[in-house]
Amino acid sequence: MQGFDEVSRKIFEEEIPSLLNVPLPLTALLSQVIVNLCGCDRKRSWKEEGFGLVHQSFFEIVWFDNANLLNLHNMNTQINSRIPVALTIAGSDSGGGAGIQADLRTFAFHCVHGTSAITCITAQNTLGVKRVDAMPTEAVVAQIQAVVEDIGVQAAKTGMLLNQEIIFAVAQQVEALQINNLVVDPVMVSRTGAQLIDDDAVKTLCHALIPKALIITPNRYEAQILSGLQINSLEDMQAAAETIHKTLGTKAVLVKGGGMQGDLRGVDIWFDGDKLEVLTCQQVETKNTHGTGCTLSAAIAANLAKGQGLWQAVQEAKKYVTTALTYALDIGEGQGPVGHFFPLWGLGTGD
Repeated sequence: MQGFDEVSRKIFEEEIPSLLNVPLPLTALLSQVIVNLCGCDRKRSWKEEGFGLVHQSFFEIVWFDNANLLNLHNMNTQINSRIPVALTIAGSDSGGGAGIQADLRTFAFHCVHGTSAITCITAQNTLGVKRVDAMPTEAVVAQIQAVVEDIGVQAAKTGMLLNQEIIFAVAQQVEALQINNLVVDPVMVSRTGAQLIDDDAVKTLCHALIPKALIITPNRYEAQILSGLQINSLEDMQAAAETIHKTLGTKAVLVKGGGMQGDLRGVDIWFDGDKLEVLTCQQVETKNTHGTGCTLSAAIAANLAKGQGLWQAVQEAKKYVTTALTYALDIGEGQGPVGHFFPLWGLGTGD
């Protein structure tokens, strides 16, 4: 740290590590973040010295001077050899708030290379869904095979699978390609209680796909269908989690409380056969909650791809979603999406 003035030292030791709690393979964008953090005075102070950013697990040293990247030493090969890969099998959201778009954004902000298999195309915005078109089942299968057979994945998640044929085909591919660390977001019912897939598709999801999952993340209404129980209290959520685990064969269940009222809003229940835990978080007052479920399951998958244990992956994912809700985007005339950009703004790390 010799040669650094106190402002540069503070940036190096405190602000950059807190901003980027995982190393991001960004070059020009990262240098711009540093400029945004520093402001004019700070930029001048470290311009004279040069600014070095070191992260031992990804790159040896990156030098910035006046927001221009001057030298990258071995960064490319080291990042490329270590970057984890995750796969999302879900629908496309034209509004960018949920589905494939939210998943890939979540993967990126976890420093995970995101791959995708699109199951359906939706025309939607902040006001609602205007149209849904299913992809041919063969096209969904081809996407999964193309990714796994060449690139390989360390974790995967499913979202909207739309119909019985796609659900069954995805389950077959999970088994045939030995896809591990599968996170199933059982998109069956919206947070407002509207059923999104038919009863035959629900049965196939329960019997063909969920037993292959490492964890499933149902919301209140989905948990009611999967457990056969009405959920109106914390005790109901706990009973549903235990019932789902016992009857459907998944290794862990996370019943989400985002659709609950009062003090239970945002309270989730974890059960893995041994440990029954209540996960709480700071309640965020915002109408802009589009994509929370997709983001949570994608964050869990990203953390698993990075080698975290399941319990840690869930805890870290919940923190990420809570922060994304705090900085949700107020765009459109309806329900805006959660905000993923807080790391680039230097927010959400104890600010």
